[in-house]
Amino acid sequence: MKVVGVFQYGGPDALEAVDVPVPEVGPGHIRLRVHAAAVNPSDVLLRKGFTDPYLSDQLTPPYRPGMDAAGIVDEIGPDTTTDLKVGDRVMAMVIPIDPSGGAYAEYVVLDARQVVKAPVGTTHVEASTLPMNGLTARHAIDVLGLTEGDWIAVTGAAGAVGGYAIQLAKADGLRVVADAGPADEELVRSLGADEVVARGEGVAERFLQVVPGGVEAVVDAALMGGEVVGAIRPGGQLAVVRGDGEPGTSSLGELGNVKVKNVFVPEYRFATDKLDALRVLAEEGRLSLRVAQEYPADQAAEAHRRIEAGGVRGRLVLRF
Repeated sequence: MKVVGVFQYGGPDALEAVDVPVPEVGPGHIRLRVHAAAVNPSDVLLRKGFTDPYLSDQLTPPYRPGMDAAGIVDEIGPDTTTDLKVGDRVMAMVIPIDPSGGAYAEYVVLDARQVVKAPVGTTHVEASTLPMNGLTARHAIDVLGLTEGDWIAVTGAAGAVGGYAIQLAKADGLRVVADAGPADEELVRSLGADEVVARGEGVAERFLQVVPGGVEAVVDAALMGGEVVGAIRPGGQLAVVRGDGEPGTSSLGELGNVKVKNVFVPEYRFATDKLDALRVLAEEGRLSLRVAQEYPADQAAEAHRRIEAGGVRGRLVLRF
C-alpha cells in the first residue's frame, strides 16, 4: 500500500510516498481503506520531529503524519464489538504515535472505538475534516463545564477548530463572541457567533466591550495566551487547544486568577459517543465541513507548504 511519511525530519520535501505491506487486523480492531486524510498543523509538528521521543520508541520509519481519516471499512478483526460492517463509509481520529501510525496511508488499522460512520450525504474528503478538529473543539468546551447562557470567547474563530468551537458552543446553548479579520467577519458570523470583534492586538479589550463583566471562558484556538486573559472574569477559564509541551502551550495551571485548561485531543481517541454526536450535528447542518483544497497524496509536500504559509480557511485534504 502507499503511505506518505518521513525517514528524516525536515521541511515539506522530507515527505515521501513509499510502498509498505498492508497491515493485518487483530481482535478489537478495524481496517480502513482510507480515501481522504485531512492535513493539520499537528502533521507539520510530526514532520519536523516534535513528536520524535514517542515515535522512536514505538514505530519504525517512515513516520506517518495524519490525525483524520475517512474511507471504507475494509475488514473487521475477530472478537470486535462494533455496529459497523464491511463496506460502511466511516471516519476516524488517528493518533500517529500509536502503533497504527498516522492517517497518511491507503490502509490503517484502528481500535474499533475510534471509528464511526461518516455523516450521510458527505464525500470522503468532507468527512475527513471533522474528527480531530471537531473532537478538539468538543474537548475544549467539555473541560470548561459552562452553563447554558454563559458567554464564551473564541480566538482563531475562522480556523477549523475555532469554527467548530463556535458551532458546538451554540449547540450547547452558550453565547459566543469571536474574533475575525475583515475578510473573515462574514464567515465567522455565518458560523453562529453572536458578536464578532476585530482580531489581533487589543482583542481582550474588544471582547470586554461586548461583555463588560468578562466572559466565563475563552477557547484559545489562536494560542494568544496571556493576551486574552483580561477578557475573562475573575475565576474564569482559558482552554488552550494544544497538548502540554507542544509549542505555544502554557504549562501553568493559572494565569493570574484564571484557570488554564490544556486541551489534549488524544484523550478523546476512544470517545466513540462524542465523535458520533459530531456526525449527527453534521447531518443536521449544525457543523460545517469546510474543505479548502484537495491534493493527490503524492502532493503532500505542497499541501504542507500551503498550511505553513497560513491563512487557510477550511482544511486541506489528501486523497488516497
